[in-house]
Amino acid sequence: MAELKNPIKEAERYLDNARQILSEKAEKEGDYYSDRKYVKMAGNTAWSGVLVALDAVTDVRSNLKKGQRLDFQDYQNAVAKVDRKMNSPLLAAYDSLHKTLGYDGNLRYKIVQDSLEQGKDVIAWAAKHYKPLKNTL
Repeated sequence: MAELKNPIKEAERYLDNARQILSEKAEKEGDYYSDRKYVKMAGNTAWSGVLVALDAVTDVRSNLKKGQRLDFQDYQNAVAKVDRKMNSPLLAAYDSLHKTLGYDGNLRYKIVQDSLEQGKDVIAWAAKHYKPLKNTL
């Protein structure tokens, strides 16, 4: 049986892409990045990776109606069904990656790196709970 594409590996690839954006485009000067546009892009890319990982281990999308969008509360509820203790780290990753980097474009190097680490932690949690499907072809 062949294994389907691994969403956890895909989520990790998103994080790698975020790091690449920062190293190649955001122009670090001392303790700060100089280009907010690329910090925002990296934050949104990393957050998208977290969502890919969460989608792989929760049933958050199972009851969506056509055209319906998810919000963060949907993810919190789905994660709580798997592991209630994960809600605080998930909220921290949401606040740092999605809001602080993705919206605000915080330029401080330490904040950016800490945010990426929080995303990595959520993806690692998802990896522990991921049950790959097997292709029956």
